[in-house]
Amino acid sequence: MAVRAALGSLWEHAACQTADPELFFPVGGGGAGFAEIARAKAVCGRCPVREQCLDYAVESGQAHGVWGGTTVDERRAIAARRRRALARQASALPVGT
Repeated sequence: MAVRAALGSLWEHAACQTADPELFFPVGGGGAGFAEIARAKAVCGRCPVREQCLDYAVESGQAHGVWGGTTVDERRAIAARRRRALARQASALPVGT
């Protein structure tokens, strides 16, 4: 699995290892979907590698599921903020660097 390769040995410490994988990919919206998302986020909330998982999901453009305690819409917002921050940093560099 690509996640295991990307996270390496950190994957062994992920809280989701003992959870039902379907929990992280809720089907449908509404109350049941929101409840599943909340349960998945609770697992992520106690995960020692949550930040690394989130970084992987944002950088690889994961378009489905809960990763690093975030939904796809939340990850899109994070990715947009990161792009804006990088653009600001690049525009602050002196010319010729």
